[in-house]
Amino acid sequence: GDENEIKCLTAEIEHLKNFGCLGVSPSLEGLRDENAKLKYRLNFLRKSLQEERSKPVRSMININSCLQEIFGAAIQAAYPDLENPPLVVTPSQQPKFGDYQCNSAMGITQILLKTTEQKVSPREIAEKISKNIPANDCIEKVEIAGPGFINVHLRKDFVSKQLSSLLVNGVQPPALGKRKKVVVDFSSPNIAKEMHVGHLRSTIIGDSMCRLFEFAGYDVLRLNHLGDWGTQFGMLIAHLQDKFPDYLTISPPIGDLQAFYKESKRRFDTEEEFKKRAYQCVVMLQSKNPDFIKAWNLICDVSRKEFQKIYTCLDITLTERGESYYQEMMKDIVQEFEDKGFVQVDDGRKIVFVPGCSVPLTIMKSDGGYTYDTSDLAALRHRLCEEKADIIIYVVDSGQSVHLQTVFAAGQMIGWYDPKVTRVAHAAFGVVLGEDKKKFKTRSGDTVRLIDLLEEGLKRAMDKLKDKERDKVLSEEELRAAQTSVAFGCIKYADLSHNRLNDYVFSFDKMLDDRGNTAAYLLYAFTRIRAIARLASIDEEMLQKAAREEVLILDHEKEWKLGKCLLRFPEIVQKILEDLLLHTLCDYLYELATTFTEFYDNCYCVEKDRQSGQIVKVNMWRLLLCEATAAVMAKGFDILGIKPVQRM
Repeated sequence: GDENEIKCLTAEIEHLKNFGCLGVSPSLEGLRDENAKLKYRLNFLRKSLQEERSKPVRSMININSCLQEIFGAAIQAAYPDLENPPLVVTPSQQPKFGDYQCNSAMGITQILLKTTEQKVSPREIAEKISKNIPANDCIEKVEIAGPGFINVHLRKDFVSKQLSSLLVNGVQPPALGKRKKVVVDFSSPNIAKEMHVGHLRSTIIGDSMCRLFEFAGYDVLRLNHLGDWGTQFGMLIAHLQDKFPDYLTISPPIGDLQAFYKESKRRFDTEEEFKKRAYQCVVMLQSKNPDFIKAWNLICDVSRKEFQKIYTCLDITLTERGESYYQEMMKDIVQEFEDKGFVQVDDGRKIVFVPGCSVPLTIMKSDGGYTYDTSDLAALRHRLCEEKADIIIYVVDSGQSVHLQTVFAAGQMIGWYDPKVTRVAHAAFGVVLGEDKKKFKTRSGDTVRLIDLLEEGLKRAMDKLKDKERDKVLSEEELRAAQTSVAFGCIKYADLSHNRLNDYVFSFDKMLDDRGNTAAYLLYAFTRIRAIARLASIDEEMLQKAAREEVLILDHEKEWKLGKCLLRFPEIVQKILEDLLLHTLCDYLYELATTFTEFYDNCYCVEKDRQSGQIVKVNMWRLLLCEATAAVMAKGFDILGIKPVQRM
């Protein structure tokens, strides 16, 4: 029965080779025991079949994952008694070391020395692993170098086939298993305060993370956790009643909400009578008095309109769910923590100590009011228990790290989620600095308003385009499109191209520079690539026909280098889904653009007569490499929230 099953499974695996990943032959050297060999082969075949069937047909293959699968099988076959052996596969840094390297042998040497006291050289281990590599579609050959590195050379026909698939099916995500529900909490400004440069990072990083999860095929809920509730509304409503007494019948013309906030704060700090009335207003608001709810809504609406101007500029979509949304849930939160015996009373306050956290959470003040801790716990519980999220990401500055880790730990302690099943993460980020390396401020020392920053970006982008005399070759409409693409693209890319955990220096001069790793350079490179086929009079239909029929020849070293670089895109996506560090995508796009330049400088795509300038030959497979590069760059831009233009 087992032998018959092996035949059937092997036949199916051969059939599944069309997917371009693993094809496994039934023979296996290196396992001495016949039963162990049979059991191992069955398990390996079943696993491969299961994984192949679970992959959507139009996903892109993550070559690194494929190689890990192959080397994992080889290590298992060579050392069946080894538990959790190290599996290290990385792209090679130099062509002479092949395309990828498996560096597991050194780690296995250490494990064998510890567990069996055997002293085996890494080179000997590397040789044993190499002999047990199962038959597959992607490896041409392996070589052992130095102390025990296994250098992997990919098959050209495998790479060519994957590139053809990319051109025919478009840029697709890697296969990621079941569709997950993701909640991303980002942007989250405060009502009655203007968005400033500090909100820029959360907004840009959060939007890009959402785009990445959406590209991966997940169900994404983009949440704007507005600061739309709390004691500050008491003074704002009291001031509204004084300044616009007929606000219930005539909509008050609050033009400058920031000035309105400052006026009410000054009165709150200096007028005792006003302060008392402000506290009474808070009580009336919390008891849901209709007149006070209307006043609150009026103030929120003024802010929303201002926020929306920025979201429209940056092409950001969000679902608003501010602190007010969770007000009715807070009583139950306190009750649940009390029922489970986690609450202690300290000077009238109800507090919760969380193991491993230095600061307790205050879930109820001595006056019976709730706190940020209570609303954050309510939000976490709602996202876990009502939204049924598999992944929750908080894109909030590093200063909130201790607070959020305490809230997450409290959620685990009370049993809302198991971190092995549900991922709850704080995607922290550093502050924005001015060119003087100090916190980014205006000359007068005020916080920089975000809307002013975006308008300055538009002005500088237009100046840059006019310096390059683009206004003489582009229509008015094309020039405006290029202006917004460059301005907002550069602001986003400057942020996303830095490791979010670090502070970063905001400099218009650097971000608008069209040399180096900037959006200006990449947008220009993209426009040039898109123009190659157009200038050769090759239209979209001809390219699609060629993609289905042409074999991509990768004989020139620069063609080979570009082809491999393009196919690393799924690896990059998978890595960022794990560590949420978007600068990796920016680094990859810059590497792709520079690799393309090397290819274009060395490989003629369109050959022209030197005298007449007439096209004498079009190397279609190279044009297809240009198209594949443009397609991957366009998808990368889309994930970063950058809009390229056809002409610049």
